[in-house]
Amino acid sequence: MLVLRLLNVVAPAYFLCISLVTFVLQIFVFIPSMFRDHSTTQLFSPALLHGALFLFLSANALGNYVLVIQSSPEDLGKDLNLGKGAEVADWLDGSRSPGSALPSTHFCRLCARVTQRHDHHCFFTGNCIGSRNMRNFIMFCLYTSLACLHSLVAGMAYISATLSMTFADPLAFLTLLPHSISQFFSGALLSSEMFVILMLYLWLGIGLACAGFCCHQMLLILRGQTRYQVRKGMVVRARPWRENLREVFGKKWLLGLLIPVPNVESNYHRQKEK
Repeated sequence: MLVLRLLNVVAPAYFLCISLVTFVLQIFVFIPSMFRDHSTTQLFSPALLHGALFLFLSANALGNYVLVIQSSPEDLGKDLNLGKGAEVADWLDGSRSPGSALPSTHFCRLCARVTQRHDHHCFFTGNCIGSRNMRNFIMFCLYTSLACLHSLVAGMAYISATLSMTFADPLAFLTLLPHSISQFFSGALLSSEMFVILMLYLWLGIGLACAGFCCHQMLLILRGQTRYQVRKGMVVRARPWRENLREVFGKKWLLGLLIPVPNVESNYHRQKEK
């Protein structure tokens, strides 16, 4: 439990540090290097287009990240008769499950609350993911993946111009890291250029991981399931996939796709079902 609580603090700090480093590299290194290209007009210069796209992706990623933390799943422990003394201890040590009192409920040891429609505990946000913040979590994963892949492309363009190399050959990116390490220790590569190359592989890993997690989460939403239900082997009521999407994303899904806004419609539908 101590390791999990430590991870609950280290993971958000790691994400914020990576976001800060990415922002600094994009604004002060990658985008200024694009202004050197005078072949295009000033209005449609690659620097302005890449800068606007990066700010849009970053704003949505960080905005939904904040909304995931703010829109915490409701604590149903106050509505459940947990009792006192030994009975509460049974809940905490796991000998009794909140699912015995209400269906599809789970007690999170890290958050110390009972939530309904629990999906999983996200260490990078330090919060549980449920019906209230599921849409913001999906948007957070999507825009984080897009921001990382965009930074990867911008970083490859910067390295290609700085080191006078091309990535036309697919093997060039795979062999970039070992060649860069040998050149760095031989003194032929600057530490700043080596740092950018390491960030390229980090952006690739984070981007692919977030994209894969987002696709997996969308598949569960279409089935009307949560990760907790799949892990526990719970049987869910079959419903049309359109209703499952509407329950998570609401009717104004397009607004939530473009702007980080809280999903209040999911709360309304849940209260209506009660």
